[in-house]
Amino acid sequence: MSRDNQDPKWNQYIAPQSAPKIWSIGGGKGGVGKSLVTANLSLCLALMGYKVVAIDLDLGGANLHTCLGVHIPEKTLSDYLSKKVHHLEELLTPTPNENLQIISGAQDDVGIANLKQMHKTKILNKIRELEADFVLIDLGAGTTFNTLDFFISADQGILTTLPEPTSIENTYRFIKSIYHRKLKMAEDLLEVGPLIDQAMNAKITQNNTPAQLIGKVIEMNPDMGHRLQNEISQLVPKLIINQVRTQADIDIGFSMKIVCKKYFGINLDYVGYLEYDASVWQSVKRRKPLLMEFPNSGLIQNFDRIVHRLLNLT
Repeated sequence: MSRDNQDPKWNQYIAPQSAPKIWSIGGGKGGVGKSLVTANLSLCLALMGYKVVAIDLDLGGANLHTCLGVHIPEKTLSDYLSKKVHHLEELLTPTPNENLQIISGAQDDVGIANLKQMHKTKILNKIRELEADFVLIDLGAGTTFNTLDFFISADQGILTTLPEPTSIENTYRFIKSIYHRKLKMAEDLLEVGPLIDQAMNAKITQNNTPAQLIGKVIEMNPDMGHRLQNEISQLVPKLIINQVRTQADIDIGFSMKIVCKKYFGINLDYVGYLEYDASVWQSVKRRKPLLMEFPNSGLIQNFDRIVHRLLNLT
């Protein structure tokens, strides 16, 4: 499907750019719908006429290809990391939409679980060289350095959670981890490293929050404190609540936004929600993309609103 014959409601927003924008989709635990979100956000962008590459970085548990209706590709990230192939472009696999390609995740954990920083930097640099408008990265669950670093390094980091206590708690834990990791990665903040560790490892209470860390550092060293504040201001994670059934479920996103501002001092951007819909699992079983298999699903409108919000079109 070419850009010229797209539905007008999609292609009116096309804006060319030199390097792809990277969106990373993460979450605190497995089963929250990261692959579903990655697949359908990618497809939405492709239907709008953008050139998109979806990358499965759920290393060792890759299943993004299933959500996009693609068989397991012959070449995956395992081949790139083991140097069986030398160029990331060799891993590109077509999908049913000509504007969307996929790079499948590694099918094993050998040499992958603890990628060195230089390898992560190399992969990110190569991702930015891909000929695409957008690259969407499906991250693994949990808070490994791999996951945190790819989330932080993206142009937009998107969190997916469920409206249930354990999932919400894990999302806060993920946010705390990216907060800590962001500060630890800042070379010019090494002087306050021990203070950062102490604050982040302590139990978060009303009178002991990560946000108060900045105030303490400003009192000790105003210049260092303001640099710390600048690092934190760059953290603006996006939030999607998946499988909502009630208005109370929808409102959880607004509550999480308030809590993140109060305790972490960061602006969590609640970009939308996805209604609970049994067609999701039917599409996975049929190995067909949700947007293509169930075009009348209410989720289509949900994804449409979220994509426009992420593109700052609304």
